[in-house]
Amino acid sequence: MATLLVHRASYLACFDHDDLTRCAEWRDASLFARDGFIEWIGPAAELPPALQQADEVIDARGQIVLPGLVNTHHHMFQSLTRAVPGVQDAELFSWLRGLYPIWSRLTPEMIGVSTQLAMAELLLSGCTTSSDHLYLFPNGARLDDSIEAAQAVGMRFVATRGSMSVGESAGGLPPDALVEDEAHILRDSQRLIEAWHDPRPGALLQVALAPCSPFSVSPALMRESAALARSFKGQGVRLHTHLAENDHDLAYSREKFNKTPAQYAQELGWLGDDVWHAHCVRLDDEGISLFAATRTGVAHCPCSNMRLASGIAPVRRMRNAGVPVGLGVDGSASNDAAHLLNEARQAMLLARVGRAMQPPEERAGRRFFGCDLGPAEMTARDALWLATRGGARVLGRDDIGSLQPGRCADLALFDLGTLALAGGAVHDPLAALLLCASPTARHVVVHGRVLVKDGQTATVDLGPLVERHNRLAASLVAGG
Repeated sequence: MATLLVHRASYLACFDHDDLTRCAEWRDASLFARDGFIEWIGPAAELPPALQQADEVIDARGQIVLPGLVNTHHHMFQSLTRAVPGVQDAELFSWLRGLYPIWSRLTPEMIGVSTQLAMAELLLSGCTTSSDHLYLFPNGARLDDSIEAAQAVGMRFVATRGSMSVGESAGGLPPDALVEDEAHILRDSQRLIEAWHDPRPGALLQVALAPCSPFSVSPALMRESAALARSFKGQGVRLHTHLAENDHDLAYSREKFNKTPAQYAQELGWLGDDVWHAHCVRLDDEGISLFAATRTGVAHCPCSNMRLASGIAPVRRMRNAGVPVGLGVDGSASNDAAHLLNEARQAMLLARVGRAMQPPEERAGRRFFGCDLGPAEMTARDALWLATRGGARVLGRDDIGSLQPGRCADLALFDLGTLALAGGAVHDPLAALLLCASPTARHVVVHGRVLVKDGQTATVDLGPLVERHNRLAASLVAGG
């Protein structure tokens, strides 16, 4: 049986409770894992003698340990089209129209390479679990290309079978050449679930169904995808899509369906604790109530929402109502980065900007000389909770997102002695991770396996991978 000891961490944050005030945080702490699951955690001085030896030992002195971060929304193939001229300043619909012709040239090799590059970037940010939304399959590309590439990396993965079925000629946004036949989509969705989905606790690979958006798939495909996922009773096959991303998205739903996005989702059976929606920037009060009542999840993507000028999602109102919320880096062509710790920092900062934009009478807290003295809209610990326990809940996982016995040994360790954290880590190591510059992880562990060691990826040779990725990216955009 493989064992791992993370010993003498200077600081360890567990995020082991829904109430942040009750979450355990220790100085000089250790953690012992066996066969991918945490067996013991606590002050180093109390480590039982029988657990002081392990197959692999990480000396965590001078480091902070927290649960591996959980990314609830991504488009990994888009790392090939970062910073493409012509769409750098576009909003969502114009941005998509500018990139669809480029993405139509994607190949299976490009899908695999971009998946590995995106995962390497996520791992180095402390992320141990990621979903990915692959929704177009030109030139023989399949979701299997992404899954097989991910398995070589070793990251915990939720691969979503996305789809587009309504092209421009039928009133949708994507070009007709990029949409698929709906019968084929459903057949392939069933094949993928049967071939790859693992419902067991600790699963490293799961499959979800993810018709792309209200403006690219039909109501019939939405309904039938939901019915298909739910026909695998007890298997935990989840549903994912984009919803209420910006004003154009909202206007499309009103014009085409005479409903708000949340009302449309309700009509199609796309609310429930087995569903999560990306963005929800324009979710109104009725929508928030519907999501809260059904425990429907939200992937909050602050960097992408800023990059595409979509707006500020009402995360505090969602959380206060009881909506499950996690974080997502979104596609690397609408964020142009995949650093999940930095995404948590941006979520915290954007929430505070959003609060400052509210009328003074709507702000909570006392005021002194015209200044707010009440609680912050989002604290550093709030944002890290979203990035760990919150993300796990959105993905329907109760085996990740926290550090406690019985949970998966998914860990992120950061060096507290870096220049970026100097002067911050000595006061509050956990808050410094977000209030100071976002660091790179020192070590990252997934299911007890060390995938990042001393700041270097252990399963991916980054030099050749980046070189190959850049060559493919240049070829893709150039059209050759």
